[in-house]
Amino acid sequence: MTDHSFSPQDALVALMITVSASDATIRTSELLTIQSIVNHLPIFAGFDEDRLEGIAQTVFDLLEEEDGLDAIIGLIKESVPDTHYETAYALACDVAAADGKVFQTELELLREIRYEFEIDPLHAAAIERGSRARHLTL
Repeated sequence: MTDHSFSPQDALVALMITVSASDATIRTSELLTIQSIVNHLPIFAGFDEDRLEGIAQTVFDLLEEEDGLDAIIGLIKESVPDTHYETAYALACDVAAADGKVFQTELELLREIRYEFEIDPLHAAAIERGSRARHLTL
């Protein structure tokens, strides 16, 4: 993955990893959420899980660069059809909510994703509320 080209599925995984890494701590609950999403959602049918490590390394390498986050978002926008931007945002929200807390850095990243993907504010609120509801604990 040294050429930084992503399939649409790779890009969605990269987005989830980016959200997980955004607060400088990748939590087990976030990794389990990513694994569960990749294993169960139809959008990942046929995805080669052996690619996860390489995608994660690409994300980590890019995040070390000065404009790395912009590069990651650019790669995701190039790879994911705009018809699937809301799906991408929903996956990002699920990872952010996975540990029961959404940290300021995650909120800022979600705001950036909403802006870059031109997610309608009402749709974004509904997606966020759904993620929050799915990740509540008793």
